[in-house]
Amino acid sequence: MKNICFYFEIHQPIELKRYRFFDIGFDHYYYDDFHTEERIVGLAARSYLPANQAILEMIRNSDGNFRCAFSISGIALEQFEHYAPEVIGSFQELAKTGSVEFLAEPYSHSLSSVFNAEEFEMQVKQHAAKIETLFGKKPTALRNAELIYSDEIGEIVARLGFKTMLIDEAKHVLGWKSPNYVYNHATIGKLKLLVRNFKLSDDIAFRFSDRTWLNFPLKSEIFINWIAALPEKEQVINIWMGYEAFGFYNTAESGIFNFLKALPAHAAERGIGFATPSEITKTQESAGALSVPYPMSWSGNDKNLTAWLGNDLQQEALNKLYAVSERVHLCTDKPLLRDWLVLQTSDYFRFMSHKDAFGSRFESPYEAFINYMNILADFLERVDAQYPTTIENEELNGLLKTIYNQDKEIEKLQQEVEKLKKRKK
Repeated sequence: MKNICFYFEIHQPIELKRYRFFDIGFDHYYYDDFHTEERIVGLAARSYLPANQAILEMIRNSDGNFRCAFSISGIALEQFEHYAPEVIGSFQELAKTGSVEFLAEPYSHSLSSVFNAEEFEMQVKQHAAKIETLFGKKPTALRNAELIYSDEIGEIVARLGFKTMLIDEAKHVLGWKSPNYVYNHATIGKLKLLVRNFKLSDDIAFRFSDRTWLNFPLKSEIFINWIAALPEKEQVINIWMGYEAFGFYNTAESGIFNFLKALPAHAAERGIGFATPSEITKTQESAGALSVPYPMSWSGNDKNLTAWLGNDLQQEALNKLYAVSERVHLCTDKPLLRDWLVLQTSDYFRFMSHKDAFGSRFESPYEAFINYMNILADFLERVDAQYPTTIENEELNGLLKTIYNQDKEIEKLQQEVEKLKKRKK
């Protein structure tokens, strides 16, 4: 039986304010709260809330047979909590149905998996804890920011205990293979890989409202017929996209919500079901291993990291940011740690791209770069004030080791206290 795996990404960066060179050292608040709130409230009204209502109806009308997954960045969740708490409520209502899976990802939608493995692990754990707190279930599947994946990243993800990871369809990885199967990590068989079917995904996300498209207007029945016509052995069809495809990029007037709500009935007629990522990897055997020696993403035709690392501006900003990661990990200053998390958001580096500065409010990549580097300069001064760069790496590593050992000792003592409490009861 064929199963469609719908996964929706939800991430919005916190807007950075216009930060001048003369603000460095004096102004430690980097964010444009007005524009951040305006964007989140607008998206909630046009996209997130009506889309969630549509999916809730689909689940109820299909007796729970419609199933899907969401990956919501920690940064996005915080913005919902501050500016649109009703969105959190609507996701919690979806969670109660038991038909929705919430995936883990690096908390700030960062590029940490490429630059700092320790930071990546910390953010994934932080995000998983946030998901469990809000929606009542710990994630078992992971979707990295921008669907970035490599064999090395997969090893980290497997070590963290995840069973499933989502990746994009890339010709240089799949070759002649179809994306419509379950695969596994190159050397770790227990880490299953699901591959996005980029054509069918983009038919909805990017072509649905395109009047010049040969298949415009796209009907639900036709879309399901395309899936039914796939070879019988191809049992897994992964349809993944940004959630803003519903109501924002494809407006309500385009008929996108009616298209979405009609899918379960047409799928049932053709004997096609729906499943979440973890459900698929539990029931489907792997068709083989995929080797990905270099990081890939879901960006562009080449599926590489050019959108975030393709020029000197981006590389300088990222290298300077992650050069202080060890020192930041020593800090206990909550505002500084909060800024560290936010400043890693991948969007800020994409705004510096010469070719694909998607979503940027800056007039040029140079303007985005200068604004970010001014902010980063102030941030680095704050880090240096706590742990000066004059401290040698050997001494710094010694401090880190001491702190690590202290944390382990505290954890051990806490466990002993819990045991004593249980004995008294």
